[in-house]
Amino acid sequence: MPQLDLATFPPQLIWLAISFILLYVLMAKVGLPRVGEALLARRTRINGDLEKAAQMKNEAEAVIAAYEKALSEARMQAQITLRETMEQLNAQSAERQRKVVEELGKETAAAEKRIAQAKTEALGSVREVAVEVTRAAAQKLTGRDIDAARAGAAVDDVMRERV
Repeated sequence: MPQLDLATFPPQLIWLAISFILLYVLMAKVGLPRVGEALLARRTRINGDLEKAAQMKNEAEAVIAAYEKALSEARMQAQITLRETMEQLNAQSAERQRKVVEELGKETAAAEKRIAQAKTEALGSVREVAVEVTRAAAQKLTGRDIDAARAGAAVDDVMRERV
């Protein structure tokens, strides 16, 4: 192998040193600045993206806060509307109930008047029938005719005792 030949060893070392120095200079002057620029550009882009992300996060938080505020206001407005509606419905219900009670009171009073009138008519009819029966019974028992005034007074006395 020629690399291990001791006669060619010193020139190989010289060419190795020259090649190394040339590659080092080439890398230091051309390659590394380009890599540095690429790293700097990448770092700048990453920092820009992070700033945009932070800005978008802040905007998203602001939008979420506005949404939550609007949502709570809508809920509060819904509660107010619900309360007002319930109050209106309760007032309408109370008014209807008052009218129904008033109508029932009027109907009850009218029914009581009709009942009292029917009772009076019935008692009047009963009195007349009782007076006639009393006269007829007295005539059959005694054989004499009793006048209507006396029979009415007797029936009235008995009716007062019973009522």
